[in-house]
Amino acid sequence: MTPDPGASAERTRLAWRRTGLSAAAVGLLAARPAFTPDATPPRVLLAAAAMTGWVILVRLSYLRVRGLRRGPPQPGRRTVVAYAWVTVGLAIIGGLVVTL
Repeated sequence: MTPDPGASAERTRLAWRRTGLSAAAVGLLAARPAFTPDATPPRVLLAAAAMTGWVILVRLSYLRVRGLRRGPPQPGRRTVVAYAWVTVGLAIIGGLVVTL
């Protein structure tokens, strides 16, 4: 049986899309405290940072999916590293949201 490189690229594309959707959920949960009546300026800034991080993650996902459509799929070394750093930033923002 010969391997099908198209199927693995398709699975990877779907995984990147799922990851982008989960990043949207994290961003919205991090922004939620900014929409309460007693929201303080730090909460609003953290919400803005969370939404900015989410936009960056969606853009990186889009770039990676586009790179996978090319034949043969291009490795995404820089995209993956950038995605990891933004994810760490969102984790820090999430920690700050909990403590404020």
